[in-house]
Amino acid sequence: MSASWKPCAPVESTDPAIMESLNSMILNIDPTIEHMYTKTMLKYSETNNSCTKILNNNKNNNIIKKSFLLLDAQENLMVSDAKEFVQKLNCVEKDAKVKVVSIFGNTGDGKSHTMNQTFFMGKEIFKTSNEQDCCTLGVWAAFDPILNVICLDTEGLQGVTNSENERMRLLLKVLAVSDIVIYRIQSERLNRDLFTFLGAASHAYCHHFKAALQAVGQDKDQVDSLDLCISSKLGPSIIVLHETRHTRPLTNNGPETAEDILKARFQQMQLEIKAFSSITYVGLQTMNNVTDYKQLQSVIKAEVNNTMVRLARKPHLVYNALKMLNKKFSGETESSSNILFPNQYFTCPIKCLSCANRCENSVGHLREGKPHYINTRCRYQRQFENMVYICRKCYKNGNEVEVNKIEQEEESWYGIAVSAWSGYIIECPNCGEIYKSRQYWYGNRNPEETAIRKKITHVWNTSNHVVASNNTAQRVIDGVSYITEAVTNVSLQPTKALTAWVADQVAPSYWRPNNEIKHCHNCKTPFNSTDTKHHCRDCGEGFCAQCSSKTKSVPNRNWHTPVRVCDKCYDKETNHSSDDSAEATGDVNIRKVTEHVMSTLNVVGTVFSYPKSLIKDSIRPSYWIPDSEIVHCYLCSRKFSEKLSLHHCRDCGRGVCQDCSSHRKPVPHRGWESPVRVCDACV
Repeated sequence: MSASWKPCAPVESTDPAIMESLNSMILNIDPTIEHMYTKTMLKYSETNNSCTKILNNNKNNNIIKKSFLLLDAQENLMVSDAKEFVQKLNCVEKDAKVKVVSIFGNTGDGKSHTMNQTFFMGKEIFKTSNEQDCCTLGVWAAFDPILNVICLDTEGLQGVTNSENERMRLLLKVLAVSDIVIYRIQSERLNRDLFTFLGAASHAYCHHFKAALQAVGQDKDQVDSLDLCISSKLGPSIIVLHETRHTRPLTNNGPETAEDILKARFQQMQLEIKAFSSITYVGLQTMNNVTDYKQLQSVIKAEVNNTMVRLARKPHLVYNALKMLNKKFSGETESSSNILFPNQYFTCPIKCLSCANRCENSVGHLREGKPHYINTRCRYQRQFENMVYICRKCYKNGNEVEVNKIEQEEESWYGIAVSAWSGYIIECPNCGEIYKSRQYWYGNRNPEETAIRKKITHVWNTSNHVVASNNTAQRVIDGVSYITEAVTNVSLQPTKALTAWVADQVAPSYWRPNNEIKHCHNCKTPFNSTDTKHHCRDCGEGFCAQCSSKTKSVPNRNWHTPVRVCDKCYDKETNHSSDDSAEATGDVNIRKVTEHVMSTLNVVGTVFSYPKSLIKDSIRPSYWIPDSEIVHCYLCSRKFSEKLSLHHCRDCGRGVCQDCSSHRKPVPHRGWESPVRVCDACV
């Protein structure tokens, strides 16, 4: 016991000087004799607008305890259970319901001092200091028995720490269990930190904390859990405490209120605040280093008494909610580098379209002749065709050499047939021919097992896509569909129009196109829309059936079996032709295959439906998403069925419906020079 202290009787007085002295003695009591006042409390009574402070010795009451550490800086809960939490708070009434008031703000802005002055008459319940070192680390709690409020003092923002992300997550969890949030800002003007923090808090509450809190509130094992469920429907009410010295704070004297100005600023910065039940602005201009907190106390008292939005609840529910959030949202996060100039200020802004990672080269590297680069793996996406093949032998020698796949040009059905029969060859620029797909009659191995390796490349822009060489056959199928639809729409049988169009697609180059043949080349009889036009295999002109009824072989045109010729060419010698320049063998062979196919089909309608269904999947461009992988429209998400047809966008290759792909435009980087179907997103 201190030798300078003597016990005294309880004092009652209305003299302000005496009361101030008594208050000072109580608040600065000697620690060595603090046990003599453990059963003493402060009681308030207002009479004629004068406040009397009375000391009563009562064995059932205790003085307000100091704050205790609730969560440390590493997000660890420092209280073992709800019972210990209530004991540390020193709640007098067992079944009392409380509200939670927390304070946030930048480090050094006086949060702890504000809580002490607002709730505890200036007593240092929360530790303060005039030193440079940060006073508050983690989250500290204390109980105000007058308002039945749990006060939470938080670690300041913008302080020096190696775990910035963990600190932000800790503060957001505390905000989520609070009923009233004070954001303390000591600055001449409202800064960006205020808006970004509250915007992030609103987003986190709506997308993460709200559902978790309601789950706890619906727990049947929790007594009075309905209070928590109701309170979690809307987030806390926000009080922006803005203290200035030389500039005037916001006022409500103008056409807009201070709250309207704040909401407009949030909207301007595209930050949501829909989680908060209300936002109130309290502006204080401090003169002579004395801050008057009466306005703040009045606003807090009104919010505590407001039960329209959030209800008071028992302390153990507050603890359980915080414990649940702390358990659910925990773990390591990516380290935050607090550097003055981040890398993105100086690096190339282009991102890979496939994996969305950013190029690591400096800005302007393309002008220096350096391509885009990133030291991470990409992911394959069919619509980007970002899969290349490299020579396995060169790769083993330390080089990545891309190989070339050589195959028959698929400009017609014949090209498809030839490609299917002869296969393809893979050549390496260094090693030459490294693989033949049909080298043996049977037992041919996969090229990936013996000759090549797969490599997924980054896609930096659409212009670096390799133009698909396998969409020519698809254009034939598109043409068939287009002709069929066009003729059907005017209620005509597609027989002659379709046959003529198909014939032109596979005709030898020396044949005159059907659309240029208006009359028989011999008798000059005009052709009607239903008349059949015949081509002489020798001269290539169009004739009627009567003027081209004879057949003979035309070796110089590579027709070695009897074929249709006109009367004039038939009278010539067999080993001569009407044209001295013989046509290439492959050109005529295309027509041979087509004639064979068409001759085996009885119905003209099947001429276009059978080949289309046969080669539809095999001739799709490689960047198209396969039909088997498409369930619903990429844009409107409607499920495909017999009534809702599937279409492919010629640009992105995704599956879309008719309504979402009604536009037409050329897609040169995909090899479509004329207008073709594209989805609304690519338009």
